[in-house]
Amino acid sequence: MIPVPGGVWIWIATGHTDMRRGMHGLALQVQQGLHRDPHAGDLYIFRGQRGDLVKILWHDALGKSLYAKRLERGRFVWPAAVDGVVAISASQMACMLEGIDWRHPQATWRPTAMGSE
Repeated sequence: MIPVPGGVWIWIATGHTDMRRGMHGLALQVQQGLHRDPHAGDLYIFRGQRGDLVKILWHDALGKSLYAKRLERGRFVWPAAVDGVVAISASQMACMLEGIDWRHPQATWRPTAMGSE
C-alpha cells in the first residue's frame, strides 16, 4: 500500500496508456495531456490496454516515484470515460489495487448474533 498523506489528490487517467512509458514520459502525459502539474504532489494512476497493469506516478517533496502493479488474474476496474481524469479517494485506490471494484465495494459477511447457539 502506498502511504498517501492527507490532502493529496488521487487521479485516474482515463483511457489507455502506453505502459512502456517511464517516469518522465508519464509526467509529460500529465502535463501535456491532462493539463495538470505533475510536481504538485498528487498521485496519477495509469492503466494499460490489457487492463492487468497499472502505474502510479507521484511527486512528493523529495522527487518522483513510480509504482507498478500487475494482477495475476482479472483486470483493474476503470472508468468508462476515454478522456481526462477522475478523482478517487485513498480507500478507493486501495480497493482498486487489491482487484476490488472500487465503484461498488461489497461488504463482507456480518454476524447476526453474539456467541454461538
